[in-house]
Amino acid sequence: MPCPKPSFLDPVYDDLGVNLGPGGGTLRVWSGTASSVELVVFDDTDLDWITAIVPLTPTGGDVWQVTTPELALGTHYALRVDGPAGPRNTFNKESLLLDPYARAIVPARPGQWRSVVIDSSPAAPPAGRPETPLDRTVIYEAHVRGLTKRHPGVPPALHGTYAGVAHPAMIEHLTALGVTAVELLPIHAFETEPRLLTQGLTNYWGYNTVGFFAPHSDYATLAAREAGPQAVLREVQQMVRDLHAAGIEVILDVVYNHTAELSIGGPRSSFRGIDNAGYYRQHDDGTYIDVTGCGNSVDTSTDAAARLVLDSLVYWAHEVGVDGFRFDLATTLGRGADHAFDANHPLLRAIVEDPRLAGLKMIAEPWDVGFGGWQTGGFGTGWSEWNDRYRDRVRNFWLSDVDYTRRASTPPVGAGGFATRLAGSSNTFSDERGPLASVNFITAHDGFTLRDLVSYDVKHNMGNGEQNRDGADTNRSFNHGAEGPTGDPVILATRRKAMRNLIGTLLLSAGVPMLTAGDEFGRTQRGNNNAYCHDSPLTWLDWQHAPWQDDLLAHVRRLVQLRHENPALRPRRFAHADRTVPSASVIDWYDEHGDTMSPERWTNPAHRTLQYVAASTPETEAPNRILLIVHGNERPVEVTLPRVDGVSAYTSLWSSVPERPDDEHPQFAPGSVIALPGTALHLFRMETVTSPAASIASDPVFPTDTVFPSEGARR
Repeated sequence: MPCPKPSFLDPVYDDLGVNLGPGGGTLRVWSGTASSVELVVFDDTDLDWITAIVPLTPTGGDVWQVTTPELALGTHYALRVDGPAGPRNTFNKESLLLDPYARAIVPARPGQWRSVVIDSSPAAPPAGRPETPLDRTVIYEAHVRGLTKRHPGVPPALHGTYAGVAHPAMIEHLTALGVTAVELLPIHAFETEPRLLTQGLTNYWGYNTVGFFAPHSDYATLAAREAGPQAVLREVQQMVRDLHAAGIEVILDVVYNHTAELSIGGPRSSFRGIDNAGYYRQHDDGTYIDVTGCGNSVDTSTDAAARLVLDSLVYWAHEVGVDGFRFDLATTLGRGADHAFDANHPLLRAIVEDPRLAGLKMIAEPWDVGFGGWQTGGFGTGWSEWNDRYRDRVRNFWLSDVDYTRRASTPPVGAGGFATRLAGSSNTFSDERGPLASVNFITAHDGFTLRDLVSYDVKHNMGNGEQNRDGADTNRSFNHGAEGPTGDPVILATRRKAMRNLIGTLLLSAGVPMLTAGDEFGRTQRGNNNAYCHDSPLTWLDWQHAPWQDDLLAHVRRLVQLRHENPALRPRRFAHADRTVPSASVIDWYDEHGDTMSPERWTNPAHRTLQYVAASTPETEAPNRILLIVHGNERPVEVTLPRVDGVSAYTSLWSSVPERPDDEHPQFAPGSVIALPGTALHLFRMETVTSPAASIASDPVFPTDTVFPSEGARR
C-alpha cells in the first residue's frame, strides 16, 4: 500500500518566493501566525532607500501573496512581517527580512541583507550528468577557496573561486587522481558569526547559512561580483557544466539543520521575523531546543520548513545541475514534532523518493548533539551515511593501537574489528542497504588532516581564540615519537608509511571512499583539528610539494586506479553462504600461515595479521578476485600465500612498503612466503587456473560470539 503523500507537498506551498510573469513578479510568502506582510523595494544602488512598499494579502494555507510590476529582474527587496506577541513569537514590523526563497542575496551592511530577483534558469542547456554508479564513486571533499587559492596553474583572477574549481589545471588534477565526484563545503550564502568577527576571524567552512537558494557570492570572481548576482549564479552553473564535461559529479554539503540567526537575541534576518514558532524547535516558553550546538534547530516537523528544504534541493539539482547532497547534522532533519529521530520521517523519505531528485546521491552526516542524536546506520534505504565507526576503527588499528603497543608491549585488540570495516560494515548497515550505504573516510574537513593524524598526539588550536578548548580531544592519532615537525628520518619514514596504510585501507575497503582535499599529497594544518575560522594559508592547499609528497600522490593515484579495475574491491551488495548474490564479493579470511582464520585469532591481540580474499559475483564486469594482506603490528612478519582451489598465481598490484609504488607486478605461486616489515598492506590479484569462475575457498570457521569476520561475506 503506497504511503500517503506528505502534507508539505500540498499545492498550497507551490511557487513560494518570486516568480516573474507578464504583469511583473508574484511574491508568495508563508507565515503561520503573521497579521501582516509587506514587500519593501529598494533603490538599485542605495540599499537603504525604500522606493516602494506593497502589502501582501492572505490566499489560504497561511500563504501571503502579491503580484506587482515593482518586482522585476534586478529588483532588491525585503519583507516586513508583523504578528501577535507571545512566548514563541518574535515579530517586529520594522525588521527588514530576507525572502527564504530568494535566489540571490546581497549585503546592505553587516547583519543586513537584501533579496534580489534574478533569472535562475540555466543560461545554456546543462551538460549531461556523469551519473557515476555508487560502487564506482570516489568522493573528493574540498573547499572552493582552499582548493584553488594557491594553485599555480590557475590564473590569479580565478584563485579561490567557482571558476577556479572548473579551470583546466584543477580538472587535470582531479581526473589524474581518478576521483569521480567533488563534494564542496557549503556554497549556500552564509555569514560570519559576530563572535568571530570581534576576534578578527571568519567562518571559513560556511556552516552558517543565510539563504538556502542563493550561492555564496564571495566565491565568485571579482568580475562576476561586479556584474551582479545574476553573473554569480551563472559562474556556479558554468562550474557544474565544466566539471560534468570532465566526467566529474558535483555534490554539495548543505546545512538545513540550523541558520545564521543563532540563538534568541541573535540576528533577525529571515525565519525569526517571518514565523519564529513555525521554523525553529522551541519549548512552550519560547526557549530554543538546540540539537545542533549552533543556537537554533530548524523544525522540519512543520510543513513550511520541510517543504523549503525539499524545494531548495530541487532548485540546486535542476537549475544548477548538481548531482547530490551531503546533509550536515542530518539527524536534525529527521526529528518529528516530539523532537525524536525517525528514519521514516516524511522529509527524509521524500528526499530519496521524490522523482525530481531520482538518481542523485544523498549522503547523511548521521548525528547531531541532541538526545538520541548518534544514528550511524539508522537511516533508511536510498541513503548513504558518513561512517564514523569506520573512521575510528581504522585510525585505532593503524595509529592508537600501535601507540598502545609501544607503551604496553602488547596490542590492545586483535584484527576482527578492523576486518569488519574493511569488508563493508555489515554489522552497521542492513542487507537491504548493503555496503554502499557506508561512506568511508579517514579524515574530513573537521579534524586532523592525514599528515597531522600521524604527526600529532593532541590538537593545537590556540589560534582559534578559545584557549584550545574547541575541537575534538579524542583523535585516535599518533605522532610516532615526536609532536609535530621533526628532522628524525626514522620517525618521518614511519609516518609516511602510516599515511600509506591509512589511505590504502580507505581505497581498498568495501563502501564509498571519501578523500579530503590535500590528503593525497600530505598537507598539514600544523595540528589544528578545527580550522573552521581560518581563511589563510593554514587552510589553503599548498601545491608546491616535496619529493615525498609526490610519492604519496603516486600511491593514491595507483590505489584509485586499482579500485576502478578490480570490482571485488567495490561490491554493491553483501554476499550470503546459501545463495549467490549478484554484484557482491564473497569473502574468505586466512592467517599469516595461509590457513583459514580460527575463532581464537579473530580476537587475540597477539594476532594482527590477516589475509582478506574477495571474489566478485559481477553482473556486468568480468569476475575478479583479490587478496589483501593486512599486517597491523610493528614486528616484521612472513606471510604464506594461501593455497586456494582454482588459483594458480598471485600478481602483486600494490604495497604500502615502498616510498613510491612499484611499476613492476611480479607473480607469486600459492604457498610463497612474503616478507613484510612492521605495519603494512600488500594487494594481489588472484589468477585462475582455467576460468574466472573457479571455485571459492571453503567456508572459514568463525567464532560464535563476534560478528567481525562475517562482514560482507558468509553468514
